Amino acid sequence: MKTPDTNIFPKGEKAPAAYFSGGTAWVEILKPNNDDLNCQIGNVIFEPGCRNNWHSHGGGQILIVTSGTGFYQEKGKPAQTLKAGDVVNILPDVIHWHGAASNSELVHIAINPNTQNGIVEWMEPVSDEEYNQLSTNLLT
Repeated sequence: MKTPDTNIFPKGEKAPAAYFSGGTAWVEILKPNNDDLNCQIGNVIFEPGCRNNWHSHGGGQILIVTSGTGFYQEKGKPAQTLKAGDVVNILPDVIHWHGAASNSELVHIAINPNTQNGIVEWMEPVSDEEYNQLSTNLLT
């Protein structure tokens, strides 16, 4: 039996491949950064194995996981597993990455507040070796 689609937002556009590896991600901007609220909100869908590059946000970021399983890691710290209902508060300029587990899609809402301080600064990809080690260790 086919599982019903639980995504309440459109799938969106394919995310730029230069900033994602291991698969495809889609982004639907729910609230553009085009007014005095200084905030951008997007729904992001990562297919299994997909993750974004290391990056930071000048204004910080909040992730709200709505479905699936994945990972979040700050530079120099252990990775943590993400599941539906988890909320991650990321302080301004903290270098991090997030993405889906190898066996699960991951869907989260990304809130980028304080966009007057910058939305995102992209860095190098998370290597397959780093990712595969996490995927094996955290999912077993």
